Amino acid sequence: MDSFYIKHIEDILSAKVKNVITVSGGDISRAFKIETEIGHYFLKTNSNANAYNMFKAEKLGLENIKGSQSVATPKVIACGILKQAAFLLMEYVEPKTPSEKDFKNFGEQLAKLHQCTSNSFGLNQDNFIGSLPQSNQQHKNWLDFYTYERLLPQLKLAQQKNLLSNYECPSNETIKSHLKPLLKNIKPSLLHGDLWYGNYLISNNGLPYLIDPAMYYGHSEVDIAMSKLFGGFGESFYKAYHSQFPQNQHTAARIEIYQLYYLLVHLNLFGSSYYGAVTSILAKHF
Repeated sequence: MDSFYIKHIEDILSAKVKNVITVSGGDISRAFKIETEIGHYFLKTNSNANAYNMFKAEKLGLENIKGSQSVATPKVIACGILKQAAFLLMEYVEPKTPSEKDFKNFGEQLAKLHQCTSNSFGLNQDNFIGSLPQSNQQHKNWLDFYTYERLLPQLKLAQQKNLLSNYECPSNETIKSHLKPLLKNIKPSLLHGDLWYGNYLISNNGLPYLIDPAMYYGHSEVDIAMSKLFGGFGESFYKAYHSQFPQNQHTAARIEIYQLYYLLVHLNLFGSSYYGAVTSILAKHF
């Protein structure tokens, strides 16, 4: 890490930096563990054009989730721009391997987050899913929100990138007619929005934390769908969660429909390795 970054962090924290350790695992930003004389911190940096807006949206998401008094999030220390690179400085949370008890606690707390509701779906500002813009224009109807703000923008982008052909992409009328029976009577829930296994951690004292949110108000099953896309969480997590949000006859189909959004995002971010998974769901449901 460049010396000017270290000096800036020392000025923010009013503390001497003793060590900087590169943290792996992020696809979009560089990440570091900052060890100081007063504690440990987590720093993300990114020099892309949208990076500052991405970090501001992440900060807002973390603070809103924390404000719900349901699941903990790391405290945000500072967010800004330094020499053409954006940065986000947070407290560092030391993780541990989750136990079944930890997963049960996490499931209960996620259910509490999803009990936070709103008068509409979406959010009063847009944010990002990974590095892609995510539109949160508000709708009273979940079917309209999921069609126009989630599926259609990603389908359009995939066509623009020549990752999907026109005939592989259903029209908005087709999407709405096929999804209408599945997406009825949905109440808005406060979502993490990108809940895969890389975006939560269990601290050393067993407290669940959410990180890297793509927050908005949507159907609670969206977070569950994403949690299952790349392997799933512990069984006790889902048992505890579904004791508060029971499944019904449409849950399995909706999980696939909600995973379609995330697979389209991955297709648009990372390319054709996700093509088969996307077209399989499109062919099955549309």
